[in-house]
Order: sequence, then C-alpha cells, then structure tokens
Amino acid sequence: MAGTELQTTHEYTDEVPSAEWGWSGEAPKLFRTLGWIVAAFLLLMMIGNHTGHVEDLYLIGFAAAIVFILVRDIVRRRKPR
Repeated sequence: MAGTELQTTHEYTDEVPSAEWGWSGEAPKLFRTLGWIVAAFLLLMMIGNHTGHVEDLYLIGFAAAIVFILVRDIVRRRKPR
C-alpha cells in the first residue's frame, strides 16, 4: 500500500495527514490552562473606567460558563470509565 507506511507517531498518513510533520493529537493540558487564564482575564476586565454594569454581567456569565466547563471536565476525568 503506497503512502501507508507506519510513522513514528504510529499513525497512517492516509488517515491522519498531519502525522507526516509530527502532529496528530490535541493538547488537552494546554487547552485547560488557557481556559482558566481566559476566565480570569474576563473577570479582570471588570476593573476599568466604565459606568454601566451590563457588560459586567456578560463578563461574569462567560467566565462562569468557562469555569463550569472546566470543572465538569475535571469531574469527568476523575470518574472511572
């Protein structure tokens, strides 16, 4: 079979084209860390010179949604499958 040699990533290049250049996965730890950073940044954006507080509600809501997803992920990873 041409083009289906086993690579160092143990992926077939026909099925995973990015395996040719060494990347064929995700970085879940990086994504989780970035999620916490983004949630903290959203809450820090409430500090400022604005007078209305409607935008604060949106910032809190989006930060809470991100934190909810991250906490749910932590709980799901701890449960045995």
